[in-house]
Amino acid sequence: MIQRVTAPALFPPPGYSHVSVVEAGTKLAFLAGSVPLDDEGKLVGEGDPPRQAERVIANLREQLRSVGSDLEYVLATDVYVVSSEPAVLSGVWEVVEASGLSAGPHSSTLVGVACLGYTGQLVEITATAVVPEGARG
Repeated sequence: MIQRVTAPALFPPPGYSHVSVVEAGTKLAFLAGSVPLDDEGKLVGEGDPPRQAERVIANLREQLRSVGSDLEYVLATDVYVVSSEPAVLSGVWEVVEASGLSAGPHSSTLVGVACLGYTGQLVEITATAVVPEGARG
């Protein structure tokens, strides 16, 4: 259903693929940015990008489940981290890899940004995923 490709002429990326291909006719889900808020709207992991990434991924999984999908069906993500330090971005990426989200591996972009939408928010992830045939949601 999902073909993940690492372009042979390019340097192999660490933990993600260059391209994900899905045949026409597949149901896709385009997810809004997942944020590090709990079910009451309170920020989780203030000042702690890896902790926020864990919550963001948990929330992303809930978004996917609501349409009958899951992390294994994610085709592409954009991971936003409030930092200009590569070590901070790497710390967030380690959480992404540990979550199984990159098990595809999916296509991803990791970006350091100046700020995000909620006060204290340090991480946000957007995603595109396949909704498996027969899934309820």
